[in-house]
Amino acid sequence: MPPITFTDDDFKGVDPSQDDPMVISVNSDKFTIMKTMVDQGSSVDILYWKTFKAMRIPKAEMMSYNDHVVGFSGERIDTKGYIELYTTFYEGKSSKTIKIKYMVIDANTLYNILLGRPSISRLMAIVSTPHLAMKFQSISGDILIVHVDQKLACQCYAESLRVEPMRYDRSPNWKSSRRKKCPRRKA
Repeated sequence: MPPITFTDDDFKGVDPSQDDPMVISVNSDKFTIMKTMVDQGSSVDILYWKTFKAMRIPKAEMMSYNDHVVGFSGERIDTKGYIELYTTFYEGKSSKTIKIKYMVIDANTLYNILLGRPSISRLMAIVSTPHLAMKFQSISGDILIVHVDQKLACQCYAESLRVEPMRYDRSPNWKSSRRKKCPRRKA
């Protein structure tokens, strides 16, 4: 595998000072699936139930999987099964397709797919969060780069932080603490 490096020219976002999540688009089963989260901390690849249903894949194509996925805080999440789908990573005319085994999970999330270490490893991708990009070698040997959709990533992050206020006071003096701009914590 040739060396993969990142330079300042690889950043294609709108704000280099943000630490946005790796949110990209992929093609799978003839669908372009936006809001695909690349998560190097996840030990599984997940296709969320709402996305599975929207893709109109027959349930009979899903294979049985009678085990749990353990979440970040240790909670056990039931799976509906798993399905293997060819997934294409692309930017412009360049692409690479790999077969991914997705656990199908019914969870309340803003994302449609979560790509974990299994698919990142199979793709042989190197992820750079400062550059909001992922690079990998194509079949022909070229190095391909997929960039984060920073506006969509920021929108997803902001949406994930929205919670209903604990106060139910709806008096005229009550104001929402929700920000209109993408919120970020300062270091």
